[in-house]
Amino acid sequence: MKYGLFMMPLHPPERDKLEGYRRDIETLVLADRLGYSEAWIGEHFTIPWENITAPDLLIANVLPRTERIVLGTGVVLLPMHDPREVAMRIVFLDHLAEGRFYFGIGSGGAPTDFELWEIDHHAGEHRRRTREAIDIILRIWQEDGQFEYRGQFWHLRMPRPRPDIPLYHHMRPYQRPHPPIAVAGLHRWSETLALAGERGWIPMSINYLPPHQLLTHWEAVEAGAQRAGRVADRRQWRIAREIYVAETDARARREVLEGPMRRAFEQYMRNILASLGSLDLYKVDPEMPDEAVTAEYLVDNDIWIVGAPDTVTEKLRRLYEAVGGFGTILQIAYDWDPWERWINCMELLAKEVMPNLAGLEPG
Repeated sequence: MKYGLFMMPLHPPERDKLEGYRRDIETLVLADRLGYSEAWIGEHFTIPWENITAPDLLIANVLPRTERIVLGTGVVLLPMHDPREVAMRIVFLDHLAEGRFYFGIGSGGAPTDFELWEIDHHAGEHRRRTREAIDIILRIWQEDGQFEYRGQFWHLRMPRPRPDIPLYHHMRPYQRPHPPIAVAGLHRWSETLALAGERGWIPMSINYLPPHQLLTHWEAVEAGAQRAGRVADRRQWRIAREIYVAETDARARREVLEGPMRRAFEQYMRNILASLGSLDLYKVDPEMPDEAVTAEYLVDNDIWIVGAPDTVTEKLRRLYEAVGGFGTILQIAYDWDPWERWINCMELLAKEVMPNLAGLEPG
């Protein structure tokens, strides 16, 4: 099993933007030094807690500061972009990364992002835009010569090559046939994860779900793969989780319940999921009332993986066994005060937890 980061990011709204970005860069550089295999950077436009609006720019900043870690967009919100521009920017970034790049795509979830772009998400427009956009992007990357595309949302004509001048479409991905594509799933039996299975893309499960709900994610991946005559590979599956490691169980629990994880949950994550009618995603028992979904509940039911190194090792092993295995665990990055607590957590995870899980290999 490998381990990586998922950096939404989660900065308190009052954090100075530049200071927050500096902390993000420091986290990614440290992750590279500690041997994290990958890191994914989110994109949102109207969420103060998640304030990176262009993950490709942050990745371009971090690439020359790192050596081994693979950096991914987590995700590019395709409904909010012209796919021609995405195709050109991402192919350029793929060359800058020299293979250390994953292309995560998604449909979005913040109602204010949809409002800004006048997208009717209630009618599923965001999902239709995503499917159309990725089809256009792949055609731009892979087809030679002139072609025309006329869809519901975008029309384009690839210009006729003019080799005598010369003028022609020349940007092709560094990784062939293209950078590995990843999609994130939220709800049970996620439609986007079924698409990942169908297309052979990387499936990524959100951090909210307890194991019995995560199982529906893998069922969706397998169903999509079966439709396309593929065999789903658990080694591709990424599962995101809040993970906090300290020297003792008591210290880890105290710091989590007094720190930014609790605050972000109570002031942001819980509110946005409640507004979407999706608090049940957290529930071990579907009959439990919404008010029972608290930070203490998340710690006590191991939806947040919290404890000393041996405790976190055992909890991650139990998660792995409960869902039948996966390839990579993605630790959710938080903005801690004091900052040294986050550095200490990453170092303990890398040096005292993950070496004990290195032998896990999904069948």
